[in-house]
Amino acid sequence: MFTAIISHPACARHDMGPHHPECPERLAAIEDHLISTRLHDFLHYAEAPRATREQLLRVHTAAYLDRIEASAPAVGLVQLDPDTAMNPWSLEAALRAAGAAVMATDMVMRGEADNAFCNVRPPGHHATRDQSMGFCIFNNVAVGVAHALAQHGLQRVAIVDFDVHHGNGTEDIFHDDPRVMLCSTFQHPFYPYSGADSGNDHIITVPLPAGTDGAGFRAAFLARCLPALERFAPEMLFISAGFDAHREDDMAMLNLTEADYTWVTQQVKTIAQKYAHGRIVSTLEGGYALPALGRSAAAHIRVLAGL
Repeated sequence: MFTAIISHPACARHDMGPHHPECPERLAAIEDHLISTRLHDFLHYAEAPRATREQLLRVHTAAYLDRIEASAPAVGLVQLDPDTAMNPWSLEAALRAAGAAVMATDMVMRGEADNAFCNVRPPGHHATRDQSMGFCIFNNVAVGVAHALAQHGLQRVAIVDFDVHHGNGTEDIFHDDPRVMLCSTFQHPFYPYSGADSGNDHIITVPLPAGTDGAGFRAAFLARCLPALERFAPEMLFISAGFDAHREDDMAMLNLTEADYTWVTQQVKTIAQKYAHGRIVSTLEGGYALPALGRSAAAHIRVLAGL
């Protein structure tokens, strides 16, 4: 048994233009750190398939999928929203990023891997049912969760989102589905300026003020997320793994370190071992300070792999 790392070369060809923070080098920063620390030798690598239209329709509208497909350019860049653009490789990258979550779900549910990390881009957790935003085209983690519900018959699936931004798209998709718990920690007030008062019994939103450090993050997670996950007793856990709350990441103003990502991953892993036969699928969201991203993702993966 092992931790699977799922990616695809197309994910590195999606490029939204010079100086865009969500850049192809993000994937290389993670992979290079896995190689340099020899973690690479203990992981199983797989190439992501394309998500099918049926899989995407579980979380996105048909009109939105048609609009994204029609927007894909043959050359140059097309702007989808103020933050998100497509080049000729972007549609393929987005399909593979969502497909990675589906493949990871199948591998973990079939017992072919203990858990999985999807090293993919574009990220996904801001994409709503019918809108791209915040660098996101398809909501990768939501596609994986919906696949677990529809294809594998699960009834309680939890998502832990520790990206510095609220996973508003994921909330939009699952807000009225009690089979899915979302626990989202995020800086507030901050983009996308939502989540502070939008929770319910299965949407657990944890706004954190600018300047929050690891101790504050851990206290909030223990007070809000952990009891909710214990009550929910999920049959599988997904992680929206954003590393942009790191103190070196100037896209935001939280002050986490690699040790905090190690800690929160261990908390999620403990819940998964207690209730979900250890089943975890993690997918990359944010993280834009490349050295910190590489170190943080490697710390996260090290815990998943039990190394």
